[in-house]
Amino acid sequence: MNAVLPAVSRRSALKSAAAAVLATSCSAWGQPGRTPGRAITVAQIFDSSNEQQDVARDFLIGSRAAWLDINSRGGLRGRPVLHSALEVDGTLASLKATVQSLRDDPACVALSGTVSDPVATQLVRLLRAEDMNIAHVAPWLQNSIVEIDGQTFPIFSARQEQIGHALKSLSSIGVQEVGAVFASRREHGLYRDDAARIASAMKLRLRSYPGNVPLTQLGQQMDQATPAVLLFIGGTPELVQFTQGLDRQARQRYVVALADVNLQTVLQMGGARSTPVIVTQAVPAVSASSLPIVRRYREVMSRLFDEPPVALSLAGFIAARYTYEVLTGIEGPVNRATALAAFQKRSALDLGGYPVRFDENHRSAGYVTQSMLTPDGRVVG
Repeated sequence: MNAVLPAVSRRSALKSAAAAVLATSCSAWGQPGRTPGRAITVAQIFDSSNEQQDVARDFLIGSRAAWLDINSRGGLRGRPVLHSALEVDGTLASLKATVQSLRDDPACVALSGTVSDPVATQLVRLLRAEDMNIAHVAPWLQNSIVEIDGQTFPIFSARQEQIGHALKSLSSIGVQEVGAVFASRREHGLYRDDAARIASAMKLRLRSYPGNVPLTQLGQQMDQATPAVLLFIGGTPELVQFTQGLDRQARQRYVVALADVNLQTVLQMGGARSTPVIVTQAVPAVSASSLPIVRRYREVMSRLFDEPPVALSLAGFIAARYTYEVLTGIEGPVNRATALAAFQKRSALDLGGYPVRFDENHRSAGYVTQSMLTPDGRVVG
């Protein structure tokens, strides 16, 4: 996978994937004898910053696969869907410029699958400030505390639910103390309160490691007083660095990471060679072939891409499928106003075994699973 390459190569791969979205999203409509209606545009904003490009790449490919499959089966009520992938560099200025370009595009009926979490968080606030009435659908919004308004529709569990699920599992087996390792001071500032609040509610002692030193060094510094179970809050490259430091120690530890982490990439990058890693996921396990949504995802990915099935691209696939299911239920014209009204109903849906059920906080956030990377290189769950 491209995540094992240097940052410049990974960024090139991400941009290539985005370019291919625009080149092929409507290719199924070039067949002789078919007269498609005017295309409907669904825009996807993705973050190409160094810290987030690995997450964005997998998520974007999953969304692309879903829209290609949808178009090959007739599109949206006989109209092709143009899946427009729009790059931002992680800064607010870049996001503002992109949103401005969309404001005057009447063909764009919705924003779907915004990724990364920091950009999705910025976009929630920016759309509110700009008074831009467009549906912001199924963003990769891991932020637990951002207020959800009437135009954002999160369908994936946030960090609060993921941390709660992980800590509940640990408390049920008698763990009384957990370490919280933050990939950087930024993550520490953003997520320390979530971790501390949930640990306190579960009567777990929490020791924090705020990422003040290089992560490999931090792993090497873990001593006998360090908790045996460590909650890691950060991305895949950072987790690899941390576990490479831990791997040099004799004491066995378990690391619990959150949904931004790709276990297959951890393995390929040489991380966690002797440290078991458990990852919470906001989607079903990609091995759960009993679920129709997972079967469809795996079939489409194997048909269209030379990419292994991973949780983040399954999330992108689900984001697109949810967007499609709501849009296809609109009676009458499909435009920005009717799309927003349709999503605002927040109707419950079952996407082939993936439930969407919004709560009083306007989130559908109860679905969490876990997978484990064992020291012998197997992904379980």
